[in-house]
Amino acid sequence: MEIEEDEERRRQRKLEEALEVKSLRRIISAYLNYPEAAEEDVRRYEKSFKKLPPAHKALLPHYPSKFQNLRRCISLNSYFIFTMLQAFEPPLDMSQDVDGCKDPHLENFEHGHCHSEERNASSCQSASTSGRMCCSNHAEACPQEKSNIMSNPTTELQEVKSEQQHEPIFGSGAGEVENNNEIAECCSNDVADSNGNAFSSPHDWLDPSLQLNVPLVDVDKVRCIIRNIVRDWAAEGEKERNQCYKPILEELDAQFPNRSKESPPACLVPGAGLGRLALEISCLGFISQGNEFSYYMMICSSFILNHTETTGQWTIYPWIHSNCNSLSDNDQHRPVSIPDIHPASAGITEGFSMCGGDFVEVYNDSSQIGVWDAVVTCFFIDTAHNIIEYIEIISRILKEGGVWINFGPLLYHFADMYGQEDDMSIELSLEDVKKIAFHYGFELEKEQTIETTYTTNPRSMMQNHYHAAFWTMRKKRTTTT
Repeated sequence: MEIEEDEERRRQRKLEEALEVKSLRRIISAYLNYPEAAEEDVRRYEKSFKKLPPAHKALLPHYPSKFQNLRRCISLNSYFIFTMLQAFEPPLDMSQDVDGCKDPHLENFEHGHCHSEERNASSCQSASTSGRMCCSNHAEACPQEKSNIMSNPTTELQEVKSEQQHEPIFGSGAGEVENNNEIAECCSNDVADSNGNAFSSPHDWLDPSLQLNVPLVDVDKVRCIIRNIVRDWAAEGEKERNQCYKPILEELDAQFPNRSKESPPACLVPGAGLGRLALEISCLGFISQGNEFSYYMMICSSFILNHTETTGQWTIYPWIHSNCNSLSDNDQHRPVSIPDIHPASAGITEGFSMCGGDFVEVYNDSSQIGVWDAVVTCFFIDTAHNIIEYIEIISRILKEGGVWINFGPLLYHFADMYGQEDDMSIELSLEDVKKIAFHYGFELEKEQTIETTYTTNPRSMMQNHYHAAFWTMRKKRTTTT
């Protein structure tokens, strides 16, 4: 019986790994398909222009050069993307055959961060099977199952080091090929898949024969990531960061006024996205851990955090993909330099880490009970299938007297999913969300509404604004008699 159970576990693990490879290959293919999809847009613009009557066409003599400028911008965006992918080291054997592997729930898993003025919130998504992974010296912060390390939706992740220590900030995918041994030593894991096979080199898995034909909606997620880069890592995104991150950072600072450098408070940031908020919290003097589910996000954040040598090292063109609501062609084609800070020089606190995987899968674990001094959720709680489960877990993992700081709307990501019988989307009002929080032992200390945007082009003629809920709740201490 035990032999049969072991065989079933091995079979299940192999299936999970195959699904993981397929979903990761799909995400990588979306990135690789970006230039062709963008070029197709330009060809469409040119086709429409050519249909104009000669008299109308004569009024737009600059349009041919505009199209060529768009191609130049696409080329520079593609250069950034390809450089990023070459730096990424997949945590899986990407050469394995997964053609016969199907996951009926794959589409439902592809939801991530994209609150945008241009499209529904579910248009930027992540594709991954469930699971967890973290590589951190703080074992209590994120438990890992070393026997099942490759069934997880992330790269191996490691503790952040400062610039003086000359170590990657996170992610085994951040190193070049020659750094594999260093990465493995830091993470205390062999650089191999769950069957003991060595990872493929960063270039083998870019072989065209391993790429998938992906729908255009997948490429749209890449465009969403480019806009998120502006939000987190460009000077142009500072206004939005000040609206969203600054109130959180000020509240954390006020809640923990006497932080000890020898024993800093621990703060968890679920839905960390591209990592800026988690890094800023670390710079405040907290042991900060970001948690992110989306491979789209993690590939990009790992590159920015680990491969940045100076501020403004890269130039991207985030606004070229929409001709609507532009004040001028120059606005649409303007460059954005990234990053606006050098992450390794930002003054992070020892212990900063990123943990990849689904929030419920990672933190609904007995080892997480009462671990965290603070949990910060920013544009996160509406990503849940079941927001009640999120709140329950947040309460469970906080220490007694710990604080939950939340910022964001309730634009439920799965609200518009139709046709799947096993889909669930619990869409509570703000009033009900607070009632549920009170049920799980929270007391409301502060609450206000803050107007903000999300990945918005600041020069666009259309600006969608959220009236975001911002609160501080404290987990009540149990009374003893």
